[in-house]
Amino acid sequence: SVLSRYENQITILSDYLEEFPETDEPVWILGRQHHLNTDKSKLLLDISARLWFTYRRKFSPIGGTGPSSDAGWGCMLRCGQMMLAQALICRHLGRDWQWEKHKKQPEEYHRILRCFLDRKDCCYSIHQMAQMGVGEGKSIGEWFGPNTVAQVLKKLALFDEWNSLAVYVSMDNTVVIEDIKKMCWSPAQSSGVAHSSAHLHRSALGPNKNTAGLCPGWKPLLLIIPLRLGINHINPVYIDAFKECFKMPQSLGALGGKPNNAYYFIGFLGNELIYLDPHTTQSFVDSEENGTVDDESFHCQQAPHRMKIMNLDPSVALGFFCKEECDFDNWCSLVQKEILKQQSLRMFELVQKHPPHWPPFIPPSKPEVTTTGAELIESTDKLFELEEEFEILSV
Repeated sequence: SVLSRYENQITILSDYLEEFPETDEPVWILGRQHHLNTDKSKLLLDISARLWFTYRRKFSPIGGTGPSSDAGWGCMLRCGQMMLAQALICRHLGRDWQWEKHKKQPEEYHRILRCFLDRKDCCYSIHQMAQMGVGEGKSIGEWFGPNTVAQVLKKLALFDEWNSLAVYVSMDNTVVIEDIKKMCWSPAQSSGVAHSSAHLHRSALGPNKNTAGLCPGWKPLLLIIPLRLGINHINPVYIDAFKECFKMPQSLGALGGKPNNAYYFIGFLGNELIYLDPHTTQSFVDSEENGTVDDESFHCQQAPHRMKIMNLDPSVALGFFCKEECDFDNWCSLVQKEILKQQSLRMFELVQKHPPHWPPFIPPSKPEVTTTGAELIESTDKLFELEEEFEILSV
């Protein structure tokens, strides 16, 4: 039945166009503007630098006895991996980092890749994501939606000490500034005195300076906003605001697609969305003894797919990355200016204070074990000590 479902997911050629047209319109890719007439090669390099995760086969069975391929059911999980990987690239290498075939890459790059290898002891592997999905009501091998994959990433990030991300998934189409700032400041800095002191030190030092041992405590933010932009089809009133999100320097694109066909949207040209497609089945790749990864199959080296924005399923999830607090403050200003003030029907709400009718906001901590049959690594620091045993938290 898995093979049958996979065959039914083969992309119809009419849904996308391979070659970019001759046009003066700019192309936007994750907050960067490109012009086809002058820098098409830079555009293609920018796209190929994104980590591309696809279906894989011949990995160790999930849970020991489960599937050894995610073909036919893992496309949204792969798209979630791509969005998270882009956040980690921005975190460690910067948005303007470029990938070139056969070029030696920094250790941080290989370390990021190792987080996503198809092994049960890798923190964001298909194994970890599928098993954590059990706690979200998804059986292993069942298709995820954008919100479910966002919830899974939020939980897995709590075990990831190396990247130390704060993952905020909005509720009820509402982003609460107060809650995000509470979550992103570490406990030592979130008290009034320490928080004010950190700001005072940073103000005195200037924006790009720091003192030895001073750690303001802001955890880099991965912000995911699940949305429903219509009932059966996307409402045209949201299109301009949706496109505006890809222009923001904090953009991580969007998760979405069509029913049971997930894509990772990274930009747009006119009224066409540009996306990376996970519906290619490749063989499992493991790391080498020295910790490097044969990475050629993790980068899409062909023209990306495009689809008309009106063909998009209305269920989507926007992603943004804010490495510093000033990045988040800037994002809030852009949302107010470019999205909220110009929309009669708002795509989402941005509010300063926690709504009083909501339950109190408690920053998430490493969760109690509630799922069955899953294994969670305790931290990525242990994961990368290749000579030591992995400490596994049985779930």
